[in-house]
Amino acid sequence: MVSSFKILSILALALAICVQGTLGEITCEHLDQDTCGYAISSSGKRCLLEKRVKRTGEEAYTCRTSEIEADRLRNWIETDQCIKACGLDRKSLGISSDSLLESRFSQQLCSPQCYDNCPNVVDLYFNLAAAEGLFLPKLCKAQEGNVRRGLMADIKSSGYVAPGPDHPVKYTYAPGPAEPVTYTYAPAPTTPPYY
Repeated sequence: MVSSFKILSILALALAICVQGTLGEITCEHLDQDTCGYAISSSGKRCLLEKRVKRTGEEAYTCRTSEIEADRLRNWIETDQCIKACGLDRKSLGISSDSLLESRFSQQLCSPQCYDNCPNVVDLYFNLAAAEGLFLPKLCKAQEGNVRRGLMADIKSSGYVAPGPDHPVKYTYAPGPAEPVTYTYAPAPTTPPYY
């Protein structure tokens, strides 16, 4: 029963891709949340899944066209096989390089099933890695040899994190003010000063 459901869902996705191809162009705004993630519009721009909360408190997902362009790819809806092989979640929101910091994700991205068969995903993360100053093939080579520590130091998250102290912190008690603080009221000037 489960395998027939998988086959049926794969056929439905293949049919959707064929219909999109025959009818013309893929427009991100017309995709649902199950096909938006890792899709590329006919203009070559990547699709982004976004979440918003309605007034009723209900979460609603919308697909929109981003400003991120894909190299040499257009009219592309990523296959479920690539999503699974690369360790991706089609319902992930936005696009971020932070996942490159996770060892498990990097291993799946660099696996032959993903790296050799999913050009859309590899192109996306190649560009994200480059934006962080990293060469994706170098990351994948390091994953093969499990040389992680030195290479991961090269990757910096694009998210802001406050730096910690340079030395151990000793907490001390701060006494209150030596004299009581009093506030006085001063009326505002009636006429503004002229210079």
